Amino acid sequence: MIEPRDEALQALYEVDQRGAPPTGPFGAKAQRLIDGVLAHLDELDQLIEEASEGWSVPRMPVVDRTVLRIATFELVHEPGTPSAVILSEAVRLAKTYSTEKSGRFVNGVLATIANEQRA
Repeated sequence: MIEPRDEALQALYEVDQRGAPPTGPFGAKAQRLIDGVLAHLDELDQLIEEASEGWSVPRMPVVDRTVLRIATFELVHEPGTPSAVILSEAVRLAKTYSTEKSGRFVNGVLATIANEQRA
């Protein structure tokens, strides 16, 4: 069984690449993440860009920015999920679907966002 964050990552990656709405069905948590990211995309991208030194969101690799969007949505809009869990899962996704360097980059950006949003 695919994990909800993995499922959301795959769906949002396809949206980014095709520019078309995601095709389901998705599990409840994955659907909540997908809907939340799409509904708050401008806000999430602004937070990510402010927290990433020298990187604009459009210049980021697609997987990295998608992982960052999911985790930033959770940090800002799902206060019941612990920050440590969100960051750990985001790093796992980045390492699994992108590169080892992506894990460090994602962790650094999200740590900044978590400190600002959940302080």
